[in-house]
Amino acid sequence: MTTASPVAPATATIHRWTPVSRTASGALAALLLALAFAPFVFTPEATAKLTTLFVLVIVAAMWNALAGYAGLVSVGQQGFIGLGAYGVFLFVDRGVSPFLAVVLAALLAGAVAVPTSLLAFRLTGGQFAIGMWAIAEFFRLVVVNTPSLGGGSGRSLTDLSATDPAVRQAQVYWLALALMSVLLLAVFVLLRSRLGSSLEAIRDDPVGAASVGVRVTSAKRLVFVLAAVGCAAAGGLTLANTLRAQPDSIFGVHWSAYMIFMVVIGGLGTFEGPIIGAIVFFLVQDWFGDNGGTWYLIGLGALAIGMTLWMPHGLWGTVARRRDLELLPVGYRVRTPVV
Repeated sequence: MTTASPVAPATATIHRWTPVSRTASGALAALLLALAFAPFVFTPEATAKLTTLFVLVIVAAMWNALAGYAGLVSVGQQGFIGLGAYGVFLFVDRGVSPFLAVVLAALLAGAVAVPTSLLAFRLTGGQFAIGMWAIAEFFRLVVVNTPSLGGGSGRSLTDLSATDPAVRQAQVYWLALALMSVLLLAVFVLLRSRLGSSLEAIRDDPVGAASVGVRVTSAKRLVFVLAAVGCAAAGGLTLANTLRAQPDSIFGVHWSAYMIFMVVIGGLGTFEGPIIGAIVFFLVQDWFGDNGGTWYLIGLGALAIGMTLWMPHGLWGTVARRRDLELLPVGYRVRTPVV
């Protein structure tokens, strides 16, 4: 009489990539490569609009990294956008190429973010949000009271004005595409690292995260500096795209409203959500912004309220939850085999 050998129990496996996510990442890489040829196909006006879209994607991704993963809800990131724009003037005045100046101004803003965090991190919750607004206003007042930066009337980037418009616009477009790709990759790598898990723990319970050994302040400071660099890059690109900066505009709180809107629409705390939210906002702004007037702004507010009430996870967040789908996974997934 023989006895059947015992069957080993099925075990769950932990993974990140799925066939869908591998296909999506490959498609995204192909799309970015194809976008590099846009200046040879589209008009300068079209590439200028695409540059604006890239700027929106950058600021949405940066705000999502802050609020969606680190729990740092800020309404003052426009301060770093303004620093990025006016930092370009500082380097251009010293003979630096305007395109290199955009990169250097972004790094300078990141350096400024370090001492800024020492003050801002003394605040929490709503105090942090409003405190960042006050810091942004301080940056604006410094610029307004600096005559070499144009004061309250603003200043034009004359170093690029003499360049052929089509050539200039193509160069600005390529710089915007490159910076967007690098910054998105930086956020992606950060969120997939151990630090990414630490940030989510900090967002959910800072005290609990600290109790298990997470270096809360250091982790928050790193993502704060990264967000400052990204927002400053967006400010420099905006200046290069429009050739003029004016304090009340480049330091305007409407930038924070745009960031919050894009992230809420796309999906807070997801990697793909802010990108989708930026595309939606760009299309709405392009179709209705020039002719909608006040009703356009009212419509944006009503849409944001509606999404918060009936789709609190945003467009992509809702789809991802219902379909158990991730195109660019930053976390782990548990696969339980069917017995």
